[in-house]
Amino acid sequence: MSYAAFKMMHWATGIEHCAAGYVTHSAADFTPRIPLVTGDDLDSDWTTAAKPIGPIPNLITAAANVLEVYTVRIQEEASSSSTDSKLAAEPKRGGVLAGVSGASLELVCHYRLHGNVESLGVLPNGGVDGGRGRDSIILTFQDAKISVLEFDDSIHGLRTSSMHCFEGPDWLQLKRGRECFPRGPVVKVDPLGRCAAVLVYGQQMIVLKAAEVFFYCRLNLVTFNSDENLASSGLVGEDNAFNSGPSGAARIESSYIVGLRDLDMKHVKDLIFINGYIEPVVVILHEKELTWAGRVSSKHHTCMISALSISTTLKQHPLIWSAENFPHDAHKLLAVPSPIGGVLVIGANMIHYHSQSASCLLALNNFAVPVDGSQEMPRASFSTELDGANATWLANDVAMFSTKTGELLLLTLVYDGRIVQRLELSKSRASVLTSDITTIGNSLIFLGSRLGDSLLVQYNSGVGAPALTPGVKEEVGDIESDAPLAKRLRMSSSDALQDMVNAEELSLYGSGPNNAQASQKTFAFAVRDSLLNVGPLKDFSYGLRINADPNATGLAKQSNYELVCCSGHGKNGALSVLQQSIRPETVTQESLPGCKGIWTVYHKNIRSDSSKGLADEDEYHAYLIISLENRTMVLQTANNLEEVTENVDYYVQGSTIAAGNLFGRRRVIQIFARGARILDGAFMTQDLSFKSSNSESGTGSEGTTVSSVSIADPYVLLRMTDGSIQLLIGDPLTCTVSVTSPPVFESSNKLVSACTLYHDKGPEPWLRKTSTDAWLSTGIGEAIDGADGMTHDQSDVYCVLCYENGNLEIFDVPNFSSVFSFDKFVSGKSHIVDTFSHSNGSDPVKLMKKDSEDVGHDRKESTNSVQVVELSMQRWDPEHSRPFLLGILSDGSILCYHAYIYEVSENASKVEGVASSQSSSRLRNLRFMRVALDPYAREETSSGISSQRMTIFKNVGGLQGLFLSGARPAWFMMFRERLRVHPQVCDGPIVAFTVLHNVNCNHGFIYITSQGALKICQLPVLSSYDNYWPVHKVPLKGTPHQVTYFAEKNLYPVIVSVPVSGFFILHTFALGLKPLNQVLSTLVDQEAGNQFEHDNLSFEGTYPVEEFEIRIMEPEKAGGPWHTRATIPCRLLKCFNCSSCYVICKSKFRSCFIWHTALFSFSLIVSAILNTTTQGNETLLAIGTAYVQGDDVAARGRVLLYSVEMNSDNGQAKVSEVYSKELKGAISALASLQGHLLIASGPKIILHKLKIHSSWRYPQEHIFSSWKEQGSQLNLLAKDFGSLDCLATEFLIDGSTLSLTVSDDQKNVQHGCIAPLDELTFRRLQSLQKKLVDAVSHVAGLNPRSFRHFHSNGKAHRPGPDSIVDFELLSHYEILPLEEQLDIANQIGTTRTQIMSNLNDLTIATSFL
Repeated sequence: MSYAAFKMMHWATGIEHCAAGYVTHSAADFTPRIPLVTGDDLDSDWTTAAKPIGPIPNLITAAANVLEVYTVRIQEEASSSSTDSKLAAEPKRGGVLAGVSGASLELVCHYRLHGNVESLGVLPNGGVDGGRGRDSIILTFQDAKISVLEFDDSIHGLRTSSMHCFEGPDWLQLKRGRECFPRGPVVKVDPLGRCAAVLVYGQQMIVLKAAEVFFYCRLNLVTFNSDENLASSGLVGEDNAFNSGPSGAARIESSYIVGLRDLDMKHVKDLIFINGYIEPVVVILHEKELTWAGRVSSKHHTCMISALSISTTLKQHPLIWSAENFPHDAHKLLAVPSPIGGVLVIGANMIHYHSQSASCLLALNNFAVPVDGSQEMPRASFSTELDGANATWLANDVAMFSTKTGELLLLTLVYDGRIVQRLELSKSRASVLTSDITTIGNSLIFLGSRLGDSLLVQYNSGVGAPALTPGVKEEVGDIESDAPLAKRLRMSSSDALQDMVNAEELSLYGSGPNNAQASQKTFAFAVRDSLLNVGPLKDFSYGLRINADPNATGLAKQSNYELVCCSGHGKNGALSVLQQSIRPETVTQESLPGCKGIWTVYHKNIRSDSSKGLADEDEYHAYLIISLENRTMVLQTANNLEEVTENVDYYVQGSTIAAGNLFGRRRVIQIFARGARILDGAFMTQDLSFKSSNSESGTGSEGTTVSSVSIADPYVLLRMTDGSIQLLIGDPLTCTVSVTSPPVFESSNKLVSACTLYHDKGPEPWLRKTSTDAWLSTGIGEAIDGADGMTHDQSDVYCVLCYENGNLEIFDVPNFSSVFSFDKFVSGKSHIVDTFSHSNGSDPVKLMKKDSEDVGHDRKESTNSVQVVELSMQRWDPEHSRPFLLGILSDGSILCYHAYIYEVSENASKVEGVASSQSSSRLRNLRFMRVALDPYAREETSSGISSQRMTIFKNVGGLQGLFLSGARPAWFMMFRERLRVHPQVCDGPIVAFTVLHNVNCNHGFIYITSQGALKICQLPVLSSYDNYWPVHKVPLKGTPHQVTYFAEKNLYPVIVSVPVSGFFILHTFALGLKPLNQVLSTLVDQEAGNQFEHDNLSFEGTYPVEEFEIRIMEPEKAGGPWHTRATIPCRLLKCFNCSSCYVICKSKFRSCFIWHTALFSFSLIVSAILNTTTQGNETLLAIGTAYVQGDDVAARGRVLLYSVEMNSDNGQAKVSEVYSKELKGAISALASLQGHLLIASGPKIILHKLKIHSSWRYPQEHIFSSWKEQGSQLNLLAKDFGSLDCLATEFLIDGSTLSLTVSDDQKNVQHGCIAPLDELTFRRLQSLQKKLVDAVSHVAGLNPRSFRHFHSNGKAHRPGPDSIVDFELLSHYEILPLEEQLDIANQIGTTRTQIMSNLNDLTIATSFL
């Protein structure tokens, strides 16, 4: 038996559900941003261009089992009178619209749930107490699980407030004998937050009663359980109701079941709560009697809507009104906002509006049929279809529809009072294919897509045509046209770009034609942000990178390959080139053995205040300092790298510890083991020597040298080898530096293991907000306006250090007064609070941690063996971002914390015997929450050896973050307040890293490998790094179906289908039929002819047809664009006519049009086939086709072989047909087997051998078999008698054991990696997994065992062996506190070191690509 571990390699990115709500803040917290219209704007054609931006809620998204909450950041247009260069910066993506120059999404929290989200709703709570309330999130999961989450300010994350489960043996009666349901639970919420309804099992409605809204006058603190992890996401009970600050979140009080079948609602399609009623009213769309396309002529208007008034107190639900005769294809309800009210019934061909007082409809195309056959219907001015469409409201009378083709349509309700008179539909724009859509505030919409990149779009309404902003180009095309190409490609996704560059589609910016009345509202749109999506993946191939290293070995050799995936659909289709690790583009390379460190420094003689801003980013580096084993090299970097070691006053007689800039880049400081030098360019201005800070004298003091350095202008912090620290203080006036030893450490015997300086600067220093509550009401900490009218940045410097006992402390600099302290930082607890300010034990987080320190007294290991060896605290974006605190432990673990503010009352923070004035200067509102990093390879470091592995960068190719050097280097890139971890293993261990910006290397970097190679590199321009893996998306403008790798030519043949419009004319008359393309057989003509009456009917129109082709694609260079080298059209494969239609008439007055589109597909592989004539292998492109027209016509298939040769003159590929043959039956799969071609056709497997000038052989046919080359036999080995709908299978090789991995239609194997394990490791990790089920907090109360359990969908299936462990659950072990890690390891009879080693080995084993 084989043992394995499942690891999710790439998490879901396609957003299936999205919603907006005030989750992290309330609507009352908003302050107006955009001023009213000034006199200069009155002449503008766009009369409401300066509409104020209202309160902006959060965005909640769900992609499979990934739940994320975002905050929307708005950037205002700079005032024309402003002289600040930063405020006058050019507009961001989308230009300037309605006074807004940019908007972006910032991540608040991210969770990977143990269950796929079936639906998502937001329970509002902002309608009372002036909008001080907050909303809650309702999630539903298979089969009937409901979780309600609210945001907890104290932990800065989501907490489960209630759970409701209606599955299991006690609720079997709800299924009414069924096991399979077409969809999961669907949640809908009352607009006023009074209740919610969840449709489960198709016919049961769960009503969730909301608790009465009330607010606390003071902060109530929750009493947590002793277990930290259960408390961190435990249920919020009534006895310990926790209210996060002054705003309370909506809660669910109780739930009960309403049987819709008992109300004569048998086939429910949708439900929605509507506005304008005293009690909650839910409208249910259901079908009285089922019908289908073949019976539409006799049963066509079979749907109806019923409105139920929900009384949650009495648990009654009387029917207050209903309406019938809605089309059978009605599928969605859309509640009309107040003051109009009512509901829209959305069908494929018709839109109905209905309320108690009025109703009207709008036909969308010629397929819309009136109820009585004679009624005249108002029709739209163009034809469209709304099946699969999503909708949201832009105003109370304007709805936006996103169709299945990506069109954005505007539906206007023309009303008088509350009476809707008519509906008007107009075309607006073209965008991505959406899976969900939501409105954010009064000026933003979010287009969530699982087929393409999701977009954040700003809109603005007015009367008349909008005026274009100066500087924004008018042509229809790329809305990013103002930005440079490289910058544009990084800011926007390929899906967003391809939608804008197509001249045949309207851009999402500017105004399109509107055929409604002049008084109708018009809208302008601007894309502000996008979320990358690489799914859905239909197929992928494993290929060699262009810049692969043929001499690489080990992990470096694995990084030579890349994954080329077919992703997206339709116009959002693309090839996604995924690479788990980063391979930089090398500019130049030199050999430099023995290097220990490298630094680049600036130098400018005269620096004025006016030169700040963009000049800092564009300034070139002046010198490159290279530290060798016994000396230091200095090179000039302005143009080319030229050594100037002999011409400068740098310390070159020994190694350099660190180097950087002081006094606004006017000076360079070089620090070596026993001293430092201050230089003005190449000339030394000051020489310093260091002495031991300890008062004791002796030989030990003489050997004290500098161990690590941290620079924050004008301070330099030194950690000495004896555990002491020294501070260099610079004087900006004289540009001199003095050496001091902080007095607080002179009499202390505490030894420092790691320290760093944090420079808190910007218009609003962030840490100042955490020291007092006054900033919340008085605005303290805002930017100071100087006499010159400019906004000057402020800055504070703090010293963050960790002692050898594991405690953390933060001091202000240069006074070195303690402002924050925390015990046992090395433990890695989930939250960090100030011990001094919260030592009374009343703080929720402190109570949550109290018992975690006392667990596991009898351990095999001790916490003292682990120390913090390096610290770094950084805040990248000075405007909105919060600081990150990172620590590297001696065992290689990385602790990552994100700071946040949680205000506590004065009474709760006072300590007995300590005056309040003494604690007022402390950062008592500062907290840190631990952030789980994506799995990375750990590198153990000795506690006595100090090596600075973290290097902060602010601009490397326009990106920012930190680089982690060492044996397994990695990039930590900052996007949306999230650190993305991307390893770089192509060069092996990296000993030094620094940034470089000069003429020949624009915003690049330099690193030195352990082999002594110095490389100057840049990041690939076209790759996107705001993803789990770096990805380069190649737009195809079509749907990719299959891709394979042609290794000999480095080509990728791709099967692509493009939708085209086919024109048809249908005439129905007595005993007559004229089909399109004459593809119907005589039998079809006869059957259709017998069904027509004497009336003549005629119809003209278009229908979509998928046209297939095979594109031979090649990447031009590493990280560069891809080009199509050759194309094999579908018509060359003799499969051009791939659709047919016929007409069935059963009524004298009506005809039903039924379309039978032929299923046409390809199978594509590159195969090395043995030529029996020449006895040599030939690499050919094998294509198998399948052409299925229906049940009445036999399926056909063809096998084609092509040779591919590259033309060196024009770079194009020459594709020649070698062989083709038509077979009986569709070709479903192809495979290569030792020079033979294996073909799957229906239930048969046929093995072919190629003979020139002769026919093909057909040996035995088997289902599952082995191949014996002697005798050309396929022998049956085994067969699984269990019923399983297999979709894919692959071998799992574990030494001498061969196993099979199968994926089925129930998603029992997801997109991930299955790695083999030895039995001892498996047993250890399996025991750990069982412990973690109870030891780790699970968001939304979901059970990981249930999520990973085999799903048979009600079918009887013999359970398989329990031989796979879940790495995603096991990875939670690393983020547990150190004490709990040791305790769990002791309980399962092993050690923490052994477990961490096994997890690290598994991470390394799956670090391919």
